[in-house]
Amino acid sequence: MYPILTASAENRQTIDVFGGYNHNLRINENEFYDMENLTSDVYPVLSPRKARGLYRDGVNVQGMTAKDSLCYVDGRFFVMNEYRVDMGLSTEESDCPKQLISMGAYVIILPDKKYINTADLSDYGQIEAEVTTTAPVTFTPCKMDGTTFTPDYIQPTQPNEPANMALWMDTSVTPHSLRQWSESTGMWTSIAVTYVKIQSASIGMPFQEYDGVKLSIPDGLTAATAEQLKALDGVAIVYAHGDDFITVVGILDAETTIEEAVTVSRKMPKMDFVVENDNRLWGCRYGLNNDGEVVNELYASKLGDFRNWQCYMGISTDSYAVSLGSDGQFTGAIAHSGYPLFYKENWMHKVFGQIPANFQVQTTACRGVQKGCSGSLAIVNEILYYKSQHAICAYDGSLPTEMSVALGDTQYQNAVAAAHGNKYYVSMQETMTGKHVMLVYDTAKGLWHKESGVPVLQLCSCREELYCAAKDGKIFTMLGSGDSFEQDVRWFAESSMINASTPERAYLKRISIRMVLEPGSSVTISAQYDSCGAWESLGFFTGTDLRSFTVPVRPRRCDHLRLRLEGKGKAMVFSITKSMSGGSDKP
Repeated sequence: MYPILTASAENRQTIDVFGGYNHNLRINENEFYDMENLTSDVYPVLSPRKARGLYRDGVNVQGMTAKDSLCYVDGRFFVMNEYRVDMGLSTEESDCPKQLISMGAYVIILPDKKYINTADLSDYGQIEAEVTTTAPVTFTPCKMDGTTFTPDYIQPTQPNEPANMALWMDTSVTPHSLRQWSESTGMWTSIAVTYVKIQSASIGMPFQEYDGVKLSIPDGLTAATAEQLKALDGVAIVYAHGDDFITVVGILDAETTIEEAVTVSRKMPKMDFVVENDNRLWGCRYGLNNDGEVVNELYASKLGDFRNWQCYMGISTDSYAVSLGSDGQFTGAIAHSGYPLFYKENWMHKVFGQIPANFQVQTTACRGVQKGCSGSLAIVNEILYYKSQHAICAYDGSLPTEMSVALGDTQYQNAVAAAHGNKYYVSMQETMTGKHVMLVYDTAKGLWHKESGVPVLQLCSCREELYCAAKDGKIFTMLGSGDSFEQDVRWFAESSMINASTPERAYLKRISIRMVLEPGSSVTISAQYDSCGAWESLGFFTGTDLRSFTVPVRPRRCDHLRLRLEGKGKAMVFSITKSMSGGSDKP
């Protein structure tokens, strides 16, 4: 006879695939609005990252690169396998941090313009070379190998009855022309290329055959051949050399000695960023060059020779330089899929071709690298990732696409990144707060995760480890090798607003969380009701043995809430089940 009450409908929803970090207002229920120190390593399970290790402490790291082992610059020293080489590297703030570029067995260190052979650490030195003479300088006509000779005739008219193979310096033309008599043809034949031997104490010691050098001949010479000597001023090729001489292309009537100083130099251009591609170094410069001229140029070294940047012989191994029309400073450079890429904030320059004769630069207006984020360029599984002004972009060879929608509207700067395995690790600084964060994009799963950040100078992947050089003088191992540094990783995961979009006034009756906590690990479950800003604890749990268990949580009735899991130590969350009661539109 008593009335029967109809129980309100109950709906259960289980989340057992956790989707990662998504810092937007509307996100999927298996994603997290905020998190720290979580990883996709055991996806789809929710779990904290590995504890980081300590590789070295108390070092002044200004650059890193990966060879057979980790190589880095520590103050004046180049360090490899903990063997320290005092290269006299600059520690001035204007010369730091360093760019370390790998080319074969060599590592080139910029802006110091020095090199070291990692297969023979005793082989190191300066890329540039310069000699200014202090002794008299003798200029002599010669053959390409440096064998000197004197023309048989130096006059404006043809000699009478010359001997076979006689040499005549024809002074009737400007510049003068060297000709040779042939009895078989009865004609004077012009010698297309002539050479001059420049002799002075130690003038040839720092140079090699086919080096591209710059000759600086002083003004105001009083020698009879002063005009011809002055014509040698500029870029030249060293065709032969000894300790006390070099041979270059030129024309000279007769041997001449001067007392004035002559400078011979082999210079590397002043460059903003340098990369290696196809056995050449490639660089870019926007601003003043070595001669104080404003330039907007790309450069390539001689093939296989990082010392030579002005070697122009008309052959396939020549150096290369080209001016650009795009405006703005260069912000980064990298070699990708066999092509050098040079970035500005709104431009990308891509170099095609195999030899200087067919090099072409393609300029594309697109999202380039943000200023101050040159270290964000990294290649993961043939895809290039980098930080643009408002996004993390991926470039596969066509046009860049945005990959950072999940990061929300937070603006970042000073990005430094590296690729390791399938992951793109990028350390950035929040523009508004200055806080450093480490964001990890798993390219295989398409998931972002957020880790605790430190002020990072550089990241470098070497063999099975990812190294992080921090500004406090430490080198961390992100995957935990080396000395123990973190005992228990502190982590948290914060959900989006639960129930905010439910049309009926259903409410959350119960939450069941199935997890595993290692002994000594702990987790706190909290809730924030109706966006009040304060977190209320719903329970604290500690691991006693390795087994999975279910944690029942009963939040109080509210319009909507956020759920927060905060833990210390190793844990695995397998599922979160929400039980919802039926509701109506009535208040």
